Amino acid sequence: MLKNKTVLLGVSGSIAAYKSAALASLLVKSHADVHVIMTANATNFINPVTFETLTGNKCLVDTFDRNFEFSVEHVSLAQKADVAVLAPASANVIAKIVHGLADDMLTTTWLACTCPKILAPAMNTRMYQNPVTQDNLALAAQYQMTVMTPATGRLACGDTGAGKMPEPVDIMEYILHACALTKDLLGKKMVVTAGPTAESIDPVRFITNHSTGKMGYSIAKIAALRGADVTLVSGPVSIKAPAFVDVVPVTTAREMFNAVTSAAVDADIIIKAAAVADYRPKNISTEKVKKTDDNFAIELERTDDILKYLGEHKKENQFLCGFSMETENMLENSRKKLEKKHLDMIVANNLKVAGAGFGTDTNVVTLITAEDEISLELLSKDEVAVRILDAICGK
Repeated sequence: MLKNKTVLLGVSGSIAAYKSAALASLLVKSHADVHVIMTANATNFINPVTFETLTGNKCLVDTFDRNFEFSVEHVSLAQKADVAVLAPASANVIAKIVHGLADDMLTTTWLACTCPKILAPAMNTRMYQNPVTQDNLALAAQYQMTVMTPATGRLACGDTGAGKMPEPVDIMEYILHACALTKDLLGKKMVVTAGPTAESIDPVRFITNHSTGKMGYSIAKIAALRGADVTLVSGPVSIKAPAFVDVVPVTTAREMFNAVTSAAVDADIIIKAAAVADYRPKNISTEKVKKTDDNFAIELERTDDILKYLGEHKKENQFLCGFSMETENMLENSRKKLEKKHLDMIVANNLKVAGAGFGTDTNVVTLITAEDEISLELLSKDEVAVRILDAICGK
């Protein structure tokens, strides 16, 4: 996702500097062009050669280093950076950058940057909680820098509390959000549903389906990276929540119906990717369950048709997209749903096609509108999410 993106990674003096090597490695694996600038104190914790080996670029420390091709290096790096991240960000360097001090290569370059800036604080708990540091962090936010919340745990000094540098994978989420994709959905409010629902039969058993939520979570993640304000209404799944997404956990179809219809009031785009259980026990009670040996029978009723309700109550200029999972007559059945439920688009797939359907990291879908049908090849679910959102945006 970071191909052709330049990431400026600042490393200040902290024992957490060793984690920055892992972050640099993640960035390179995402095809970013990574340039590392270290403070002199940081070199006491990790050698610049480590970063040069990982990134293939010279690691800069000395403002007046003459061992590279001439250019005003702090200006040229600042100009081409798509995002600048300071990880670890020590209390000392945070204090300098928010007050405009530029007395080394790192702070000079940081001051010249106009790209998005991210701070990943790392320091002793008492230093982090000191009112002066808190004021500096607030000032950083005022100057449009994104300030990550440090992790809590046992610190290198032996104290326990807030101040640990966030993990590299978490910092990566912030970097991706800052520059990975064009913000063509900025200002749009989106509701996405994902996962299965579960309807209890008794304290032990329930009715559900095989949905893992992967497709809906991919859509929510990519939409957030493109700038949308995303609410993800999710049934029970085993997936980490996407960063920068408001997740509303639900279990039953009725809970999902209530959550979605409430969020839909202000939504510009609604994408229902959840596989809601079609039936629930009717007025279930111990007496209603008729058991014979190992068999039992229960009376069922249909769950709420969320998509049909949304189509009947769609606001003007609201875009409604549903999913159709079929085993036969995919296009014909999907077009019927498109019309019957008043949808703008339906994403159809055949569960019998290899690489499509539940539990996979890939999908094979056809995007159907009133005027068009676009058949996509086998793609990752993230790539499918990109193509769905492209179609919604008219690309």
